[in-house]
Amino acid sequence: MPDRPAAALAMQDWALSGLFPPDLLERLRTLLRLPPGPALTSFGTAEAGAALREAEVLVTGWGCPRIDAQVLAAAPRLRAVVHAAGSVKRHVDPVVFARGVAVSSATRANAVPVAEYTVAAVVFAAKRVLTRAHWYAHDRAAGDWRSGAGTGLYGRTVGVIGASTIGRLVLERLRAFDVRPLVADPYLTAAEAEALGAELVDTDELCRRGDVVTVHAPALPETRHLLDARRLALLPDGATVVNTARGSLVDTAALTDHCAKGRIDAVLDVTEPEPLPVDHPLLRLPNVLVTPHLAGSQGSELRRLGDFAVAEVGRIVRGEPLLGLVRADQLHRIA
Repeated sequence: MPDRPAAALAMQDWALSGLFPPDLLERLRTLLRLPPGPALTSFGTAEAGAALREAEVLVTGWGCPRIDAQVLAAAPRLRAVVHAAGSVKRHVDPVVFARGVAVSSATRANAVPVAEYTVAAVVFAAKRVLTRAHWYAHDRAAGDWRSGAGTGLYGRTVGVIGASTIGRLVLERLRAFDVRPLVADPYLTAAEAEALGAELVDTDELCRRGDVVTVHAPALPETRHLLDARRLALLPDGATVVNTARGSLVDTAALTDHCAKGRIDAVLDVTEPEPLPVDHPLLRLPNVLVTPHLAGSQGSELRRLGDFAVAEVGRIVRGEPLLGLVRADQLHRIA
């Protein structure tokens, strides 16, 4: 098709094969004129320079080099960047928006498995699965692991910190359960929270009332240690902290202290530092589960991001609005 826009792929090889398996890559080629060969992993080569000179669309993924003023100068025809992954904050410079290049992200698609992981963690947390499984396997004499006293999801209060894309998906999925959802987000109105099926509260109140508190805010200077020693102390005894956002949002030392005393539990897919030292107490506590930053898209889930990116390219070709459009005024508060 001679009218297909010229384009280039920019990402690591492993990302290309996971995001765009052969059949999906072929669909992308029906929409774009892509140069032969692997995706670009650097914009400083002669091959990259030739591709950028013609490219109207850049399809990017994990490992894409930063797109800055120098890259824009080498790509005079560029009109869209379609990122087949989550945040664009690290690889899209603000000058890209200033030049009027449309930027799209597959954040919506990448949010799905994180929300699924989070809801699974909420269900397990309400059953006190970690502690009771440890009793059952290691120390049955220490207590009755079969006792359901103080456990159960029915009627529990689940606090969601951050009405981000993931936070909203979590709230949407919580509607399937008989729980009381709370949400804390400075950019959300009470009416918007109600539409999400949740009660809008401030973060302190959410901590005081939350049986499970799950974090979905971006990592910004103002959100560092959002859950600090003071707020962790507000949590009810037996509460669980779930963090699938960024480790910096939770004060690791304070969390370790509370978990070591057995006052609260934690499910952590992210930590600070990441990874934790192999001898860190959080890795040994029976009421804490630490997973290696795997809540996001993995394995077969990568294709969902590629599907989203191909659909976005189709919208570009047809002149339709982008579903994953990222605006310049969002940069300061996105992850």
